[in-house]
Amino acid sequence: MGATEEGICAETDTITSNLVIKDPDTISSQGNVFKLGFFSPDKTTKNRYFGIFYSVSESTVIWVANRNNPIPDSSGSITISRNGNIVLMNGKGEIVWSSNITTSSLNASAQLLSTGNLVLRENSSTLWESFGYPSNALLPNLRLIDNINTGHKVVLSSWKSPTDPEVGRICAETDTITSNLVIKDPDTISSQGNVFKLGFFSPDKTTKNRYFGIFYSVSESTVIWVANRNNPIPDSSGSITISRNGNIVLMNGKGEIVWSSNITTSSLNASAQLLSTGNLVLRENSSTLWESFGYPSNALLPNLRLIDNINTGHKVVLSSWKSPTDPEVGSFTTGLQALKIPQIFTWNGNRPHWRSGPWNGKILIGVQDMYSVYLDDFTVENDTSGIFYFTAPEGKFLMRYTLNSNGSLAKTLWNPQTQNWDITWSAPQNECDVYGTCGPFGSCNALNSPICSCLRGFEPKNLEEWGRGIGTSGCVRRKPLLCGRNNNTGGGGKEDGFLRLPFMKVPDFPEQGPSSPVEECRSLCSRNCSCIAYAHDTNLRCMFWSQDLIDIQQFSGVGEDLYIRLPSSELERHKDKKLIIIIPIVAGLVAILICVVIYWWLMDRRKGSKRKVDTKLYEAGQTYPSDSAEIVLKDDLDKVNLEELPLFSFETLANATNQFHDDNMLGKGGFGPVYKGKLADGKEIAVKRLSAASRQGMEEFMNEVVVISKLQHRNLVKLLGCCVEKEEKILVYEYMRNKSLDVFLFDPSHPSQKFLDWKKRFSIIEGIGRGLLYLHRDSILKIIHRDMKPSNVLLDEDWNPKISDFGMARIFGGNQDQANTGRVVGTYGYMAPEYAMEGRFSEKSDVYSFGVLMLEIVSGKKNTSFYNQECSLSLLGCAWKLWNEDNGPAFIDQTIYKAESHGEMVRCIHIALLCVQEFPKDRPTISTVLAMLNREIVDLPVPEQPVFAEKWNRSHVTSFQQSQMGVSINDVTLTMLDGR
Repeated sequence: MGATEEGICAETDTITSNLVIKDPDTISSQGNVFKLGFFSPDKTTKNRYFGIFYSVSESTVIWVANRNNPIPDSSGSITISRNGNIVLMNGKGEIVWSSNITTSSLNASAQLLSTGNLVLRENSSTLWESFGYPSNALLPNLRLIDNINTGHKVVLSSWKSPTDPEVGRICAETDTITSNLVIKDPDTISSQGNVFKLGFFSPDKTTKNRYFGIFYSVSESTVIWVANRNNPIPDSSGSITISRNGNIVLMNGKGEIVWSSNITTSSLNASAQLLSTGNLVLRENSSTLWESFGYPSNALLPNLRLIDNINTGHKVVLSSWKSPTDPEVGSFTTGLQALKIPQIFTWNGNRPHWRSGPWNGKILIGVQDMYSVYLDDFTVENDTSGIFYFTAPEGKFLMRYTLNSNGSLAKTLWNPQTQNWDITWSAPQNECDVYGTCGPFGSCNALNSPICSCLRGFEPKNLEEWGRGIGTSGCVRRKPLLCGRNNNTGGGGKEDGFLRLPFMKVPDFPEQGPSSPVEECRSLCSRNCSCIAYAHDTNLRCMFWSQDLIDIQQFSGVGEDLYIRLPSSELERHKDKKLIIIIPIVAGLVAILICVVIYWWLMDRRKGSKRKVDTKLYEAGQTYPSDSAEIVLKDDLDKVNLEELPLFSFETLANATNQFHDDNMLGKGGFGPVYKGKLADGKEIAVKRLSAASRQGMEEFMNEVVVISKLQHRNLVKLLGCCVEKEEKILVYEYMRNKSLDVFLFDPSHPSQKFLDWKKRFSIIEGIGRGLLYLHRDSILKIIHRDMKPSNVLLDEDWNPKISDFGMARIFGGNQDQANTGRVVGTYGYMAPEYAMEGRFSEKSDVYSFGVLMLEIVSGKKNTSFYNQECSLSLLGCAWKLWNEDNGPAFIDQTIYKAESHGEMVRCIHIALLCVQEFPKDRPTISTVLAMLNREIVDLPVPEQPVFAEKWNRSHVTSFQQSQMGVSINDVTLTMLDGR
């Protein structure tokens, strides 16, 4: 280097305001290990950079100042500016790069230390250092930093290529954008834990449009936030960084700003971090300047707040995409309406599309699926500003609510087995969920046809529209209310009254009254003529309505009692109608009872006589030809019509089973034996042959034909057909290669027992739960199985569970929640207390049986043959005792126990104990059980002691041991099966 008037000698290691380093001048650190100066990374380019490199190998660069802004020639120079910054200028005197300190310093100098660190100081105070802004090299004593309190991070960033110092693809651990880092398409950064990524994407392969957003690492096509929704970049030239004023800016290839965080206060030390929650946060030190959670797209993530500040008017809402492949803002928005009683709304433009119903402090009472004490992941804070959000189990962020382009709000969970998103809930689910489908004073019931009807005392406003099935015009009163017609309500007839409508989604525009009992709500509404309806919720207390009653829906088994004000004449008319209906029903029931008595008397007289029946079915004294398209089952007074079911000839089934040879027998129960068979086309089948001596089996046969032929689900066994010839009653099922669950659970010598590891067992538990959910909620019939046990769970070749044996199942009506029977049927050890003792059964009876089944699957021990004096007398008692002692491993089957699965196994025991609680109201529904198993519900309540754990065993164990292979006089059957 030649020394000039402005040059410096080679031994100098310091830059001052009086010294200028001009290209190709350099300075050296003490000991001459490092040099600071200008370089070109490649002989093919004239671009010049200012940086630090080794003296022994000047091509080995360890730090670059102007990485993204090279000087195109050798005109560059560097010095200390008047305000104390290190500044790099081109030949025109333009600043190309600066240390960018904000406090002015008149006596600053920059020294290249022997460590390779360039330090800007004033006296003894360090103002800036290159070690705080490294390039791609980690030197001794250079510290990489992640300050979780301030958000400050120090990271390495790669070169774009071996000959281009520009910031390239950043390391996977990087989750922060700084003013020194530029993310260029297709670069990405990842959140801590690698749950989310921030980068560029195209929503559709047919377009070149590029958007900048946040998406899941496991499913990059699932985008949860988009920056430039309405302004895509037409090519891959986009880049994003932190601007000089502290904003996040997205630019196209021309350097034009396409999108910005648009904060108004200037910030010189801002950085943006992608958090593990999926929130992109712009910070300066510890102050948050902007966050993507404040400007969401169409996805509601855990802890993202929807806001409706009624004081300031500030709102945070979801907005749908224009289409599934177009992120542009669409027609629908979802948000909180905090005025009066908070509710969640989806709007189509300015018109309501769906409404959640009021928030009562625990649930949204207009959402049927939330009527469970366990579904408590939602929160509404309604102080000065309304806030709505939901929480997820710790560390489980692969769940979200998405507002789709068609206006549906859907909850989705990531399924690691299928590598897809499972939709677990959505709204609206049917036409009745759409806001105001039946108009003012109209009620919607999705189970009815037509779905709209006027409330009692009202009639259609537009008969012509209602005749065409359009109910949005609503209804009007047939007769005016007395209250309010004149000042003297006592002079013109009887006072108005209230009609109770049970299980309702309450109307829109509720007004919250005082915290009063339901009787006081009625009194308050009666005294106010503008009050036309009221309701009472345990948490909300009184709700009143003075406007048109709109968006009313009839629920099934859940909901609120709504009381509507009617003229006394309408109430009396209602009573008269009830009498008109009740009297014929009672008379009919008496007539039916007489017929039944006569029938049984005749049947008793005929008992013992043998009759030939050619291809006929018998039910309650009626016969039906075997080739009939319908079979009718009569259970008490209910009739169910079935579609045509394939019929097999007896000869076909006899040939398929080698004349029902014992070698083909798979199992035997109270109904008769089950055989393996093979049809002429090679298809394997399971043949269930009714024992001629079993009256119970005949009823089971008829019941099973009715129930299972209507059902279709991957976790239910499929009925292929039946045979009815003379005395033969046979059912034909799909063959399950792995037979029944009890074979693998309770027979350790079985050669395939080792295959039933914990992963398979948990999958079986989930599959059985899904099958029960279908029976209880999702099928066209509401079915209570009543005999859930391992031998009634079959396993296909892929170990998928299939619920079987519907001989004891019962069909419930649409609004029916429970039933009673004088004839208790089922299997000892699996029956719920209320069913075994009182004959009451419901969905919760099946939940109880499922809980017992879960305990058997976890322990590998049979409930009905488990006797251990140290651990109570039953499996339930043992589970309860060990769970309370926090000694889960002692209960778990030791052949499958692994420490890494301990938490999941113990959680299953906990959930099972919730299922076997004494009172049905305390047990979760099967949908809630599945939510617990999938950790949608993370906090589990404490179960009560199972009543059968002690009481039942002490009084029944002796008799049971004596008749373990028998059938009780109360039709409580003990079935011994080898699988089928």
